[in-house]
Amino acid sequence: MPRRDSDSNPLEVRVEGENINRAINQLKRKMANEGIYKELKKRRFYEKPSERRKRKMREAERRVRKATRRGEG
Repeated sequence: MPRRDSDSNPLEVRVEGENINRAINQLKRKMANEGIYKELKKRRFYEKPSERRKRKMREAERRVRKATRRGEG
């Protein structure tokens, strides 16, 4: 679940020695886990309130279906 701006800490990756590529990969992994890429994609274009409601409903339905497939519901 992505964090809100108010309670998030800055992402930090340490570069050990000359291994910059590994540090870049770690940063990309952390950004993906925090949901930053998803947020950037979502904010790229304006989303009308009606479209937002429809998207939220689709996401909720998807979560319900996933939970029932797992046997949780």
